[in-house]
Amino acid sequence: MQAAFMAQRFQVAGRLVTVDATGSGNVNETFQAIFRTVYSEERFFLQRISPNVFKEPERVMENMLYVTSFVHQRLEDEGSFSDRIWQLPRIIPAKDGKYFTIDGDGYYWRAITAIASASSYNSIQSPEHAYEIGAVLGHFHRIFSELDVNHLYDTLPGFHITPQYLAQLDQVLQTTEAKERLASSAVAGNVLKFIDRHRDSISVLEDAKARGELILRPIHGDPKTANIMIDDATGKGTSIIDLDTVKPGLIHYDLGDCLRSCCNPAGEDTTELSNVFFDSDLCEAVLLGYKEHSRNFLTDADKEYLYDAIHLITLELAIRFFTDYLAGDVYFKIRHAGQNLERARVQIKLCQSIEARRPQIKRLAEAL
Repeated sequence: MQAAFMAQRFQVAGRLVTVDATGSGNVNETFQAIFRTVYSEERFFLQRISPNVFKEPERVMENMLYVTSFVHQRLEDEGSFSDRIWQLPRIIPAKDGKYFTIDGDGYYWRAITAIASASSYNSIQSPEHAYEIGAVLGHFHRIFSELDVNHLYDTLPGFHITPQYLAQLDQVLQTTEAKERLASSAVAGNVLKFIDRHRDSISVLEDAKARGELILRPIHGDPKTANIMIDDATGKGTSIIDLDTVKPGLIHYDLGDCLRSCCNPAGEDTTELSNVFFDSDLCEAVLLGYKEHSRNFLTDADKEYLYDAIHLITLELAIRFFTDYLAGDVYFKIRHAGQNLERARVQIKLCQSIEARRPQIKRLAEAL
């Protein structure tokens, strides 16, 4: 098995016991590896970086090294003043000293420590869980804000730049495959109509950035529920994981994506549209945790655009899922035909629910 061979290229004590695919994630191939000595055991995550998504894997790793080295030191410095032990995964070096290794087909592999005795969830478990997710994101936004944004590569140009996703959709719509899929599905046609009705709002955050109202900061890029680790012993948030997408950006992309993910209890892969809605009570819990641990570093302009961020990132994901469906499912991994169309429909239903709750969301943003 290739994964077992690659796992043994990293600096881990002991002998390999097993390597098992985790089945998680929509992009990279991820495995959990177990090594044992005569007195200990180490578990870590082995990943093959997707070349379809990350065109420059070395820069992804350089970003991760910069971020983890800086944040680990800051967590140590603040440890005695904290209400918990904050954590961040560590990159395990390969035996040749590099922080990745390359297989015979040119694929990049990396090894990352597991956050022990902690769990992540695909959907919110309780208001307390929502609070802890907000606490983790707020804390790491504050820590990340001390990073020099100029030292981070933009490893995913255009990522979370919604007008560019719309342009990609328009380009894909001209292909034969997309036209055939669109013509054969009334559901797909309704998805496109919804997107078309919202074209005028697509550039709201980028326009605010161009006017200088919003500024670039280091962002996580994918702070969904499943990327927040909760301590099994204390129930408190302890870490944010999956650092591939750390890059310069607007923190609104993080806040919007986090709230989009957290406040839809049904999750993005549900097939029951009737269960999809934006839970404003969960939104309030997330924002309370965020405010407590970010130490109020949001500006008035940041707060002003929070509703737009939540709505736009949800619409953006609908566009991305829909574009991938029309293109033949080339980006997001699917488990059955039509799954990306189903995912797009979930995000559209969520958009509609967010629109209905605009006044409540605006009030919550003002209170931050």
